[in-house]
Amino acid sequence: MTFTVEKRGGRRSATVEARHHSAGKPRRPRDSYALFLLPGSLAFLVIVVVPFLMNTGVSFTEWQGVGSPKWTGLANYRELMDDAEFWASFRHSLFMVVSMAVVPTVLGLVLAAALFDFVGKHFGSRTAAVLRACFYLPQVLPIAVAGIVWSWILAPENGSLNELLKAVGLGSLQQDWLGDPDLALYSVMGVMVWVQLGFPLVIFMAGLQRVDPQLYEAAELDGAGWWRRFWHVTLPQIRPEIYVVLLWCTIAALKVFGAVYVLTKGGPGGATDVPSYFSFTTFFEKTQVGYGAAISTVLTVIVLLLAVVGLKLQTRAEDAEQGVVR
Repeated sequence: MTFTVEKRGGRRSATVEARHHSAGKPRRPRDSYALFLLPGSLAFLVIVVVPFLMNTGVSFTEWQGVGSPKWTGLANYRELMDDAEFWASFRHSLFMVVSMAVVPTVLGLVLAAALFDFVGKHFGSRTAAVLRACFYLPQVLPIAVAGIVWSWILAPENGSLNELLKAVGLGSLQQDWLGDPDLALYSVMGVMVWVQLGFPLVIFMAGLQRVDPQLYEAAELDGAGWWRRFWHVTLPQIRPEIYVVLLWCTIAALKVFGAVYVLTKGGPGGATDVPSYFSFTTFFEKTQVGYGAAISTVLTVIVLLLAVVGLKLQTRAEDAEQGVVR
């Protein structure tokens, strides 16, 4: 609405021009945000949706990668349900969830609280930032580089770990860490804890910065020690970050491939095989493209369901906390 006031001979006349919609009618924004979503939507369609649909279509066929695929319907999925190797690889991925989601989340919580509440206050924020960067460094290293370095460290002959044990008089503990079927999976899990720890640490330290310091001061005045402040103040306040870290790291654990490929190639004897690597070998080594596509499709569906369920649980918990009823 534009008002023009003119003063003529002591009198005022007002003219009103209606340049927009009438009063009470909702106004539409001049600029649309759909245009900005278009590039990302097209990239998602081309890179994710179309390949997934093509992979799903191949999973219903018997194909060796050349020639014409032969339609077999659900035969690959029925075979998959009875495949002991697939279920063994899936059990191994549950171990990866422990090493890449559960353990890093717990350790990341404790270390973030220690860096924020103790190191930052007694040694300065710069020292805490340097230590945080050191913990996060494995996240920015290429997994191939980290895997090669750890394969040197865990080598049975002249490996750094075995040489260190020998140097301190614990030579009887020397092992073939990546070649023993009873130890290989746990060795890979240890490496993945080292790789994954920095991500929860950084997220939790960012979350701690939004916690009201008066809550800690009140708890300290009431006589609460560090552990009780951590349990009753820190954990409830950064609950959204905990949900995000657990969901993100669990999905990463189910999709893990690079570390297994570089460290053990699924061996020895399939002791470290995971679904993503099992699908890879089925595709390219056994040339059972249809069956490998079925494995990939099942893994993708599991990851999507986990993401949806995790987001639903997070939303429900936040609504319950705020007293929102949906």
